[in-house]
Amino acid sequence: MKPMGTVLVLAAALLPLTAEDAAAPQFNGKGELQLPANYREWVWLSSGLGMTYGPAAEANRDRAPLFDNVFVKPAAYRAFLATGKWPEHTMLLLELRGSISKGSINNGGHYQGDRIAIEGEVKDSARFPGNGWAFFAFGKSASGRMIPRSQDCYTCHPTKGAVDNTFVQFYPTLLAVAQAKGTLNPAYIRDSKGR
Repeated sequence: MKPMGTVLVLAAALLPLTAEDAAAPQFNGKGELQLPANYREWVWLSSGLGMTYGPAAEANRDRAPLFDNVFVKPAAYRAFLATGKWPEHTMLLLELRGSISKGSINNGGHYQGDRIAIEGEVKDSARFPGNGWAFFAFGKSASGRMIPRSQDCYTCHPTKGAVDNTFVQFYPTLLAVAQAKGTLNPAYIRDSKGR
């Protein structure tokens, strides 16, 4: 294992693991995904500016670019560091926030503002036949409705995601893990070489 990989695995081992972190995602009686109250205490994977796509992009077309923050439960993060793949019951949350450019002493850059929406992705092969993944739109609610399978996310993620239906290519520390473990999606490898 390379030194950086060793550091990542050791750092992940020091993260406290609670029963809630290890538990499967929770759904209500309508099949809606429940938003964990502590998701901002999960492992932060990355942030982007103006990378919004899908329903949130359409709803915010005339606004300043949105920030997106991606979080994953510590147990799933640890498993990814060890294997280069996401385990069953992985739950990733994409938090979309407005961007602000003028405020306080800032006059040029952008910083994050109010939360606009949250979207989620869950891996549960028993609940979601096919490739085992499903997407959810929370908006500002504590319950997320499953995004219909007719939406582009169900065809885009498996072919454009670097690892296991997810855009690991935008999570620099995890992309290195996937490369070292040999778990990159062949379609992603072909696509990235064609650029």
